[in-house]
Amino acid sequence: MSINHFELNAVDRAAELQGKGASRRLRKQNLVPAIIYGGGEQPTAISIKLNELVKSLEFEAFFSHILTINVDGEEHQAVIKDLQRHPAKGFPMHADFQRIVKGQKIHMNVPVHFTGREDAPGTAAAGVLSTLVSDIEVICLPSQLPEYLEVDVSGMEIGDLFRLSDIKLPEGVVIHELELEDGHDRTIVNMQPPTVEEVDADADVDADEVPATEQNDGTDENKDSE
Repeated sequence: MSINHFELNAVDRAAELQGKGASRRLRKQNLVPAIIYGGGEQPTAISIKLNELVKSLEFEAFFSHILTINVDGEEHQAVIKDLQRHPAKGFPMHADFQRIVKGQKIHMNVPVHFTGREDAPGTAAAGVLSTLVSDIEVICLPSQLPEYLEVDVSGMEIGDLFRLSDIKLPEGVVIHELELEDGHDRTIVNMQPPTVEEVDADADVDADEVPATEQNDGTDENKDSE
């Protein structure tokens, strides 16, 4: 397996191996229950080896690549659409895969990489780069699915921002939100002014921090009263 090709081996689950009780038994055998659906075919319930799936999940590209799932010798081309993890321990408990149909467009969330942060004039001026998205839903043919979208922020000054429409998209790829009739061309990153810590003028000052000439222990006042 490489980051450009992901292949999983799975076993078809018979009807008696489905349901909550069966899923718990599968997990005790270090198997992850999953399902492959879509493509005009009936859903296929499968199980995948836990360690094999965990290894694939270590790669960000796994979530934006066409996957090959071998089910009892039959290959399925699919993308991962949902992953349920254990709320405390984080290991995968169930996965949903959607079949890929050649020539049919798909909706996928792909990661956004922001590059050039250190080179930005705003960064040099102590500005704060605020990224507002980590992934974006795109529509494209399976063969045009990008691994990620790159946003170059190296030219950003303080006060600059990028919107969805500023992203340079690969050929054949569109952003789902911008295709909607009521879609919003929202901000995805901005360069904010430096954060200045305010000092309270009325804050108590320790006597040790006040010069001795400014301190008055009452001696002069006592002399005047004698």
